[in-house]
Amino acid sequence: MVVWIIGLSGSGKTTLAETVYRQTKKKNNSLFFLDGDVIREVFNHDLGHELEDRKINASRMSQLSKYLDDQGISVVCSILSIFQSTRDWNRENINNYYEVFIDVDMEDLRDRDVKGIYKAFNEGRLNNVVGEDIKFTKPENSDLVIHNNQSLEYLLSFSDQISEKLT
Repeated sequence: MVVWIIGLSGSGKTTLAETVYRQTKKKNNSLFFLDGDVIREVFNHDLGHELEDRKINASRMSQLSKYLDDQGISVVCSILSIFQSTRDWNRENINNYYEVFIDVDMEDLRDRDVKGIYKAFNEGRLNNVVGEDIKFTKPENSDLVIHNNQSLEYLLSFSDQISEKLT
């Protein structure tokens, strides 16, 4: 199974994915955690953040997830996943795919700004920011949608439900 947790920067996708991974790893030793930022590091930061580079990174995540899933290894992914074509490919090619979308209002994301990217964008120091100068179209057919304009506890309250899918 592949659990594909998506959302904009600051939505809580990595926090939720790491929690689901830690919970599930106790019961399912055949589990792998993938993060979009970490995959960039693994490939020696060979990609930027322009649309084409984002497509390549998303494809790497999808292909690697399928490869692991085909070997009986479950995967928890944390990725922006801005392309509907990537999510469609996952649904068509990954045997057991479960998509979680963490939906947060842009105003709340700008207030959180954990990585400082929204501030840098607004100051003109950064471009290619999804939700700002790169359009983000919300997925239409996620298996689970979490409206995360609330507390961290609220977000993490979904971890058991997601973890059950992986055990």
